[in-house]
Amino acid sequence: MTNLIGRELPDFKLQAYHQGELKEVSREDLEGQWSILFFYPADFSFVCPTELGDLADHYSDFKKIGVEVYSVSTDSQYVHKAWADASDTIKKIQYPMLADRAGALSKELGIYVESGGLALRGTFIVNPQGKIVAYEVNDLGIGRNAEEVLRKVQAAQFVDKHGDQVCPAKWKPGEETLSPSLNLVGKL
Repeated sequence: MTNLIGRELPDFKLQAYHQGELKEVSREDLEGQWSILFFYPADFSFVCPTELGDLADHYSDFKKIGVEVYSVSTDSQYVHKAWADASDTIKKIQYPMLADRAGALSKELGIYVESGGLALRGTFIVNPQGKIVAYEVNDLGIGRNAEEVLRKVQAAQFVDKHGDQVCPAKWKPGEETLSPSLNLVGKL
């Protein structure tokens, strides 16, 4: 398995459904801002709407810290629209829903399930330079928590800004960080 930390996000151009319209989203659209690529297996499924609804409920928190969220599945942009029309949970989504129909981006990031033609539950945090700074991949039946994704982005932003400090487990903005040094060895 290849480590993706520090890797530049590959070039891509995907169709998307976003707030009632169809548009194209490319890697260039992510540059200059913090971004989350939130892959999920399929529209009209079971765990997926709980995750996407949770992200929608916290979307304003992500926007407040300068982060754009992009959900991604191998369904088409038309299926995304149909799902939004049919589901009150999906209807409230304000972030772009990308269509990785050929699975090209999913394959590049190592989360494509060939036998099912879908993506695992991959969460990729991308910095403004287009590099992956954190990622997590869950099996199909394991849902994610938007608050934890938000906390990870906040930690990534803090470390990016304060390179001499690191964020311990459960760290949240405003809490104490650590300054790595010989004096901390064996003291934590």
